[in-house]
Amino acid sequence: MARSIEKGNPELVRTLTELRRATRHHDAPIWGTVAERLNRPRHQVEPVNVGQIDRVAKPNEVIVVPGKLLAEGKITKPVTIAAFHYSAEARAKVRAAGGSTLSIEELLKSRPKGAGVRVLA
Repeated sequence: MARSIEKGNPELVRTLTELRRATRHHDAPIWGTVAERLNRPRHQVEPVNVGQIDRVAKPNEVIVVPGKLLAEGKITKPVTIAAFHYSAEARAKVRAAGGSTLSIEELLKSRPKGAGVRVLA
């Protein structure tokens, strides 16, 4: 039997609830995948760096990072990134490259079906 993990962060619990609700109501399995990855224990979630995003993303792509985005490396493409948490420097680098940063809940509201969204983790 899988062990249940109690999350203490109310913002994380709210985000997980919204993601699971969107999975059911909009028949969008991408949000279930994001919820599953966010619900993992903290030691199993690796942060993503902007340099990694620069290597794999196409210009103007929409990326979801189910976890934390850090500022290691540089980003040269304008991309829209939704993450649960950002370092201040990572947010600044994305905006300096012409991209934008959103919370996962903001992206969920703007693209409830998950069309054109790519999960990076």
